[in-house]
Amino acid sequence: MKELKPIHVVLFILGVFLILLPATLMIPKDGLSFGSWKIKFLTAENLMSPIKPVKKDISKIVAKVDTASIETSSQLKHKNKSNGTMGAPAGGGFSGQSATQLSMGESGKSSLAKFFQKIEQAGQKQQKIHILHYGDSQIEGDRMTAYIRQRLQNQFGGNGPGLIPAMNVYNTMTFKQSLSTNFSRYTCFGGSSLKNRKYGALGSAARFTPEYDSSSLMKQTEIKEAWIEIEPGKGAYSRAQNYNNVKMHYNSCFRPCGLKVYQNGKLIHEDSLITDGKAHNVKLDFGSNPGKLKFVFNSAVSPTITGFSLEGDYGIQVSNVAMRGSSGTIFGKMDQRLLSSQYSEMNVEMIIMQFGGNSVPYFKDSSSVRNFVKKFKGQLTSIKKIRPSAAIVVIGPSDMSKLDNGVFITYPFLPYCVDQLRKAAIEIGGAYWDLFGAMGGVNSMPSWVEQGLAGRDYIHFSNKGSSIASQLFFDALGAAYTHWKQQNP
Repeated sequence: MKELKPIHVVLFILGVFLILLPATLMIPKDGLSFGSWKIKFLTAENLMSPIKPVKKDISKIVAKVDTASIETSSQLKHKNKSNGTMGAPAGGGFSGQSATQLSMGESGKSSLAKFFQKIEQAGQKQQKIHILHYGDSQIEGDRMTAYIRQRLQNQFGGNGPGLIPAMNVYNTMTFKQSLSTNFSRYTCFGGSSLKNRKYGALGSAARFTPEYDSSSLMKQTEIKEAWIEIEPGKGAYSRAQNYNNVKMHYNSCFRPCGLKVYQNGKLIHEDSLITDGKAHNVKLDFGSNPGKLKFVFNSAVSPTITGFSLEGDYGIQVSNVAMRGSSGTIFGKMDQRLLSSQYSEMNVEMIIMQFGGNSVPYFKDSSSVRNFVKKFKGQLTSIKKIRPSAAIVVIGPSDMSKLDNGVFITYPFLPYCVDQLRKAAIEIGGAYWDLFGAMGGVNSMPSWVEQGLAGRDYIHFSNKGSSIASQLFFDALGAAYTHWKQQNP
């Protein structure tokens, strides 16, 4: 084999440049289109004067955030009960100062004022108030929600992570879950779906047999066993890690189904699920944190398990409802009657909608942005009809970057999307928090990535970045609360 010398390497590189030079000069700046394909090439201008990455100074944004300050019959019937005291507030307070603000009109201010009054009463009168945080993959694994929950529960009382899915598929430190392999997941936002749309508030459910039509339902005779095991996550914030009220939510039970519940390996409860097909729950109360619970089902036909509630006796419950890949247009795909009933039972008084990121890369022009926002606004209107008393807060998309000529830049229609989402939230009587602006606005994402606050996809926050973003939101909510409190001492 001929030995390569330095001159050979130099000549090879020069040859490559000579071959590529005509393409650099001839291919238009916007590229060449071949059907659905588009070829772009480095222009001569960029070759001679490469575009430098935009670097924003976010030091003042992230320096003020201290995320470490919150820590971190013949059947056996369960008869242990709580004394009703888990959930007491720990104290603390809002600073009243915030780098950002919630945008809202008079209707939004009125709705938020009613919410503030309710959360104050939750701790004082030992009541439960529920907040549902819906969002796309930016919040999955309890990111953002975990911090918001801990701060609110410290301030106004509450314990536990609230609702968790029957079949969790996202990594999370907040709880641990394992299931038998015969369980399948159904969602309203992608993948397998339920024909009857009875998902409940989480928009997802699990079954260990398929849904059967009426003609084949009674033909199923073989008894199947399935199980779901849950326990607190050791890495969870302290409030989420401790709970003593546990509910298993189910519906569509048409055949006899036996249930056994084991606590840390010991059988503590036996039950038979109600076979009228309606929504029910199995409720177990404990004197303290129950540890590991295993729910074992035996039936020829699976009921639909819609999730578990892990809560304290009173206070604020904040549930993380992550929907990877969703644009937030989900409520028309869920049974409205069941949803309304569950919202009422849970006493839902705030719904946070954090969506938009999955749509941003596909915007081609301003009309495509307006079409998305129109559909999303329809979802907000649906929420108002399902739960009129609930305050609505929209958290818009973060900055998101795409690679353009070797440089990461903000998607071109993202700022316009933010403006349109803000307008929609205000028009329906809600509030809007601008995550995009809070993190620095246009071309701020590369600086977050550089500091380890976001991933190399230039879309999702890291755990540390999520904590910073969630405190920025919490500060804005706290500033609104402080302003209300000053007017209503």
